Amino acid sequence: MSDSLKTIRELADELGVNKQNVQYHIKSLPNKERLKNEKGIILLTIDEQNFIRAKILKVSTDKVLADKISTDKILADKVSTDKALADKILADKVSTDKALADKILTDKVSTDKILTDKVSTDKENNFLIEKIKIQEEQIRDLKEQRRNGKEQLDIKDSQIAQMQNLLDQQQRLALQDKKLLDEYKSEINDLKALKMPTQETEFKHLDNQYKDEVNALKEKLENLQEQIKVQKRIEEQEKQRKWWGLWRK
Repeated sequence: MSDSLKTIRELADELGVNKQNVQYHIKSLPNKERLKNEKGIILLTIDEQNFIRAKILKVSTDKVLADKISTDKILADKVSTDKALADKILADKVSTDKALADKILTDKVSTDKILTDKVSTDKENNFLIEKIKIQEEQIRDLKEQRRNGKEQLDIKDSQIAQMQNLLDQQQRLALQDKKLLDEYKSEINDLKALKMPTQETEFKHLDNQYKDEVNALKEKLENLQEQIKVQKRIEEQEKQRKWWGLWRK
């Protein structure tokens, strides 16, 4: 049996998929009488092998890109949710501060009236002085709360900006991955466009060339898949550090 011919099982083992996956893509090949070995098992030519390899590798690459887009969408939804939460916290804080300020102002007016009406009574004067001190302490506390609230909002804004930067980085990586995928598809199309020679001498002359091109494509795909794995690991580590830093704050 020629080294260029492979059975369905051999091609499936080479690509790391099950036999049914290869059989499914054989249906896309032109209808003709298939080559068989002495045991009656179907043999695939180098052309048919290359066609099936391209189909299976395309499905695998498209799935990686789809997973990448899904991850970017989850991160974008998280940034939007945190922004809405920050806006709600700010609105609640403003409402609470206004209510407390109104109460302090009302108490201050009432205290001034009491001080005017009962200035002759030392006991009442002492009471009023003490109450004024308490109110002044409340005012200082209110100012401190406002200052702390502003610091918390500044921290939240900084966190949102960091998440936005991370989202922008994810989107840039997605564009880079799409560019690499487009280049790979273009090379696959170029390979499919190659015409196999009809004469036996031409077939032998170009056989090694086709093998080299297929091996180069396989090596490039492996490098692409490794780059994607490394990038995903970096993103996961970066995401864990980001969220760990946010929760610690």
